[in-house]
Amino acid sequence: MTTNTQMDDQTDGPVIAEGVDDEPVEHNRRIFDGRAYLAIAAVSAFYALFHMAALNGWSISAWTGIDIPFLPVFPMETWNFRIVHIAGALILGFLLYSARGFPDNDHGGHKHPLDLLAYVAILPALYALYTALSFASQIAGGVMWNGMDAGIRSAEIYHYGVPLIIATATGIILGWMRPRVRGSIAAADVVLAICSVAVAAYLITIYGTLMRNSTGTPFAPIGMSLAAVAGTALIMEMTRRVAGLALIVIAGVFLVYVFVGDLLPGFLNAPNIAWDRFFSQVYTDAGILGPTTAVSSTYIILFIIFAAFLQASKVGDYFVNFAFAAAGRARGGPAKVAIFASGLMGMINGTSAGNVVATGSLTIPLMKKVGYKPQTAGAVEAAASTGGQIMPPIMGAGAFIMAEITGIPYTDIAIAAIIPAVLYFVSIYFMVDFEAAKLGMRGMREDELPKFRDMVRRVFLFLPIIILIAALFMGYSVIRAGTLATASAAVVSWFTPYRMGIKSVSKAFELAGIMSIQIIAVCACAGIIVGVISLTGVGARFSSVLLNIADANQLLALFFAMCISILLGMGMPTTAAYAVAASVVAPGLIQLGIPALTAHFFVFYFAVVSAITPPVALASYAAAGISGSNPMSTSVASFKIGISAFIVPFMFFYNSAILFDGAWYEIARAAATAIFGVFLLSSGVQGWWIGARASAPIRVGLIVVALFMIEGGLISDAIGVGGAVALYLLAKATRKDGQTASQT
Repeated sequence: MTTNTQMDDQTDGPVIAEGVDDEPVEHNRRIFDGRAYLAIAAVSAFYALFHMAALNGWSISAWTGIDIPFLPVFPMETWNFRIVHIAGALILGFLLYSARGFPDNDHGGHKHPLDLLAYVAILPALYALYTALSFASQIAGGVMWNGMDAGIRSAEIYHYGVPLIIATATGIILGWMRPRVRGSIAAADVVLAICSVAVAAYLITIYGTLMRNSTGTPFAPIGMSLAAVAGTALIMEMTRRVAGLALIVIAGVFLVYVFVGDLLPGFLNAPNIAWDRFFSQVYTDAGILGPTTAVSSTYIILFIIFAAFLQASKVGDYFVNFAFAAAGRARGGPAKVAIFASGLMGMINGTSAGNVVATGSLTIPLMKKVGYKPQTAGAVEAAASTGGQIMPPIMGAGAFIMAEITGIPYTDIAIAAIIPAVLYFVSIYFMVDFEAAKLGMRGMREDELPKFRDMVRRVFLFLPIIILIAALFMGYSVIRAGTLATASAAVVSWFTPYRMGIKSVSKAFELAGIMSIQIIAVCACAGIIVGVISLTGVGARFSSVLLNIADANQLLALFFAMCISILLGMGMPTTAAYAVAASVVAPGLIQLGIPALTAHFFVFYFAVVSAITPPVALASYAAAGISGSNPMSTSVASFKIGISAFIVPFMFFYNSAILFDGAWYEIARAAATAIFGVFLLSSGVQGWWIGARASAPIRVGLIVVALFMIEGGLISDAIGVGGAVALYLLAKATRKDGQTASQT
């Protein structure tokens, strides 16, 4: 925890942001000390450092055309790297996260009778690992491996698959049953960690041969399918521990669909797929090792390391202090601070709910202090934190997944996101400003805020973000730009009280390893769903349904696509929500003739705002926990505050200039009219117009003229502007008549 003295040294004023960069501890996260802590910290730091070395090993090889002699294992083969990426996250995750939450008074350290059974289960796990390594030795010795060979098939089933499945199932079940012990690692979780290694060892061995080409055919070794069954179970269990049940339920429904799809009617009907054929393909680049893991193993892990360096150097505290100094004096100041701070923190944070916890613990109590209702305070933070996921240049992780799926250059995606992000945050600003005006709120006093001049002196702490943006737009690769930004975060810390040395750099890598577990598990689990969609063909059939709807009404098809994107995203982290929606919905929109970038942005926006959409709104629920308000009322309030986010995608559907597609004057006009439309919509929703409360007819009129601004055509814009002028004159006349009547 940062001390008050340290923070005073940084701000020369009141302590506002303190602990924003502190590491949150989840309810089921183990806490170690002594040698156990050092061991886990070393594993976590090594895992993150491995990725940094591997990614930059590739980069340097690409830049120079020569291998790196002191990193002989790099560059790794792509599939092997992704397998190790997932296995490492599983191992670290099972060591750190228990199957159940811990009570507050738990101190851990005691044993339990169920551990004995778990210790027994270690034996088949070790035997499966030994067998996988034995297969590797045989293949290296020249044995021809063939899925049709009866002897090999028998060995894979009985010496590898059966022990592995037994150990995996036993470890998962015992993890659920064992009493909660926070200070020690349960033996059942050791079993699962060993099983993770056994799965990776076998798949690397087999995929290293020509057997990769046999996936989904009778020539595929049965061990592929058995390893994939165990690997899928391990990924789903890890996802349940770190991200909850929502994604697991959806993945489970898709897996069941594989085997019952041939019994379903209409467009849901799917061919009958044998279990071994399906699982021999799902742990390939058609599924788990596909686009979601490709992104998590490169861009996401790199930017998690970047975020960890910012966190270790206390730059996050500075971001929030800067936001307070800049916006705290405005009416309803803490709410406007939440908008700025959450935008800055959210773009480097992979989850909306995580951003709420990081900044909301500070902003929500202050919003309540100046007069916001608890549910409104939570809703503002939830909506602002959700917007961080659409804030370029990083956009959480969405920009990188979009680039991987569409093949559109990352820089094009980041540029296209600028105006939509501005519209989102401007709309939230208008909403909170009008709310503050209605309630007659004040801003924070001068003595309650950090001194702005002191914040300006440390404006160089924005350099890592600036270097990242500049490097990307100068044509550097994402990996090289991210590495430069990470290094710069360490360098700028040398000019603050939190200078990063060897100890703090090691701590940053440790934090990165831990922070990466959730997003890697989520991406791998989303890969299961993507695999089902691609292997069953349900995505193509869904696209045909969307086309049929569009024949009747294209707007209805878009509304249907919006609903599906939100439903698929409810309860899921942003990354997984977009990956799944992009596989199901986006192809259908593209077949409607919508450009790929527009279609994917449409889907991405609604996958993001699912975090504030009732009845399952993760960001709103996290904010409600901090504000002490009812979760459902908070989610409804956050939906209202973020209402413009549900309009913006239709704006860039009707007017692609909002995505920087067009001449400069078209883009400028589109941006200006869209911002004005958002202003009118916010004014109508909040009922505040030209400095006073608006009557019901005026509010309805404001919403109607705001909708005219959506299409972006000259005639519709003229109608919208003309309507706004008429409403202005009407409100003025009505107010003047009311004043005259009262005086009479």
